[in-house]
Amino acid sequence: MKKLLNLPGIITVLNTPFTIDNEIDYTSLRRNVRNAIDAGVAGFLVPAMASEVGKLSEAERDGLLAAVLDEVQGRAPVIGGASAGTQAERVRYARRCVELGCSGVLVSLSYTDEAQYERELRGVADTGPPFLMVQDWDFSGYGAPVPLIARLFEEVEAFRCLKVEVVPAGRKYSEVLAATSGRLHVSGGWAVTQMIEALDRGVHAFMPTGMHAIYTRIFALYQRGDREGAGTLFRELLPVLAFSNQHLDISIHFFKRLLHAEGVYTTPNVREPILPFDAYHERIAEEMIERVKRITTASAS
Repeated sequence: MKKLLNLPGIITVLNTPFTIDNEIDYTSLRRNVRNAIDAGVAGFLVPAMASEVGKLSEAERDGLLAAVLDEVQGRAPVIGGASAGTQAERVRYARRCVELGCSGVLVSLSYTDEAQYERELRGVADTGPPFLMVQDWDFSGYGAPVPLIARLFEEVEAFRCLKVEVVPAGRKYSEVLAATSGRLHVSGGWAVTQMIEALDRGVHAFMPTGMHAIYTRIFALYQRGDREGAGTLFRELLPVLAFSNQHLDISIHFFKRLLHAEGVYTTPNVREPILPFDAYHERIAEEMIERVKRITTASAS
């Protein structure tokens, strides 16, 4: 019988903090990890798109993972990000995640055809991760076919999680869960803007960036049967999500500014190339940061 993954809750995706000299700020990173653990997150994912992973060297990827694993000290699962532009890189990064002691490995796979998708998924699974989470990322379509996902879930032992980020996400959540009888762990990432709908559909976990205490509170309220309370708190966040989720680069800019304003990150610095954050963005970001601070204070009382 296939071992299933029990990992409900908020799996936070960590932004990479940079110093004024554009180096990784490990002190800020560790502070963010501690705050997230204190807030009750279920796990961590690093490095990923929100980590500006494409701008990190291989040594920096290793350094991020090693620091997070050291800070977590087994208190929560750490999923190592192995996504990259080529299959050879994905396999190399996945092996390194396993060597460092990650609880699981995430890889983003684009779907071209069934043979390509299966070959690449199996290639990463063969590196021996405790579990493999596949990122079903397709902002212009529906991602990998559900029957293929269901078959590979049955055939590949390590493949136990799917991070759904397609359009529309809601229907795919339900189709994947139905096709696997709810045994494949399904999480929502970018579509966290549909968090209450996703909870209604039976999604197991969510992978946002930042706002750890608010997200864990929403999840806890829902799990206690207080759907109304969870929905009320979630709707308080919608203006923030509408602003930050307009583009991945805007999200990175915003959440780094939020973490800086909260005293978690020493700087809000990002790495180029990235979309500019202009004066209008700055003004609205300040308003949204104040909103997050108010929600955080109110939800803790």
